[in-house]
Amino acid sequence: MTYIFSGLTRKIANAYRAGALDAYGNAAEHGVSSGTGVPCRHCLKIVPEGEGFVALAHRPFGTLQPYAETGPIFICESDCSTPSATEIPQVLEASPEYLIKGNTSDERIKYGTGAIVPKENVTRKLSVLLADSNLAFVDIRSAKNNCWLTRVTRQT
Repeated sequence: MTYIFSGLTRKIANAYRAGALDAYGNAAEHGVSSGTGVPCRHCLKIVPEGEGFVALAHRPFGTLQPYAETGPIFICESDCSTPSATEIPQVLEASPEYLIKGNTSDERIKYGTGAIVPKENVTRKLSVLLADSNLAFVDIRSAKNNCWLTRVTRQT
């Protein structure tokens, strides 16, 4: 099975860079990357050391409902490239494990799908979850901080 890894669209990332308010109505914070621990949710790479980043609260869901988790994210302060959709992104190489949850088409978590998964088992878990036709997508989050990293769908 081939997966599509996606982050923020260029339009959303550019809006935040231009000063759009975050999910809580706050202005973004700015910082300079140490080269570790700052995964960009647009290019899905680690913001390089010395480069600027934007930190803000983001909700990667289209509707407000009990399962629409909101949390902190980073994006490169300067424009960055859209990732190759089918390659495992760099943001999934930075930690030893990840929190993975399957979601239905109405953006609800399907109970029983959430798991902390070691990095080397991520693609195996994605295969199991995305074989379930009741799931529309899988969100991958930081196992340590619960921050949203990327959304994964089936390639059609």
